[in-house]
Amino acid sequence: MQRLVYGRRRSQRLRPGRRRLLAERLPEIELAVPETGRIDPATLFSDRRPLWLEIGFGGGEHLAAQAAAHPDCGLIGCEPYISGVARLLALAEAQGLTNLRIVVDDARLLLAALPDGCLERIFVLFPDPWPKARHHKRRIVNPATAAQFARLLQDGGELRLATDDMGYARAMLLALLPVRELAWLARGAADWRLRPPDWPPTRYEEKAKKAGRACVYLRFRRLPHFVKKP
Repeated sequence: MQRLVYGRRRSQRLRPGRRRLLAERLPEIELAVPETGRIDPATLFSDRRPLWLEIGFGGGEHLAAQAAAHPDCGLIGCEPYISGVARLLALAEAQGLTNLRIVVDDARLLLAALPDGCLERIFVLFPDPWPKARHHKRRIVNPATAAQFARLLQDGGELRLATDDMGYARAMLLALLPVRELAWLARGAADWRLRPPDWPPTRYEEKAKKAGRACVYLRFRRLPHFVKKP
């Protein structure tokens, strides 16, 4: 699969402390995606703990909060932009987090390299909506990745997505609802208009709300392998 990362990967300027973290701390917890073959989840941590994945963690606020709240889980964060990686490393150092692994690469390559049923949760929160029609192919949530999410989640696992772009929200649903292994958990409007209590906010969400944009929160459950939607 061709590596695709749109936009600028490196910030023009980083604080000396964050440059130090990139040089010293990142190599200790960075997960490299192999050119061929699959990643062995048993090699990521010293024990076979539940694995969670956040794709495009931005500044790392949500990922760090989940890592702090769930120290028995191993959290993989995928983010190609170095400034966001540096922010997460600063949060991890300040909070003493030891249950993080970071992938600085194209998330699609990571999805392809992970084995079936290895993830308990997947988060895709406020990804770039690429609103222009000619850029829709750049969206990270699409029918191909929807199938990968279903493949990677274990039975009963959960996929969480959020966006403040209503066009992208509809596109997410169009990509995910046909996947027979995934069940949308919404039973009423409040289930997709309100963020659940155990879902920490991100700075992108706060920025959207300050600008007056409504946010959509989508939750899908991975059905057992012997049960599929009709």
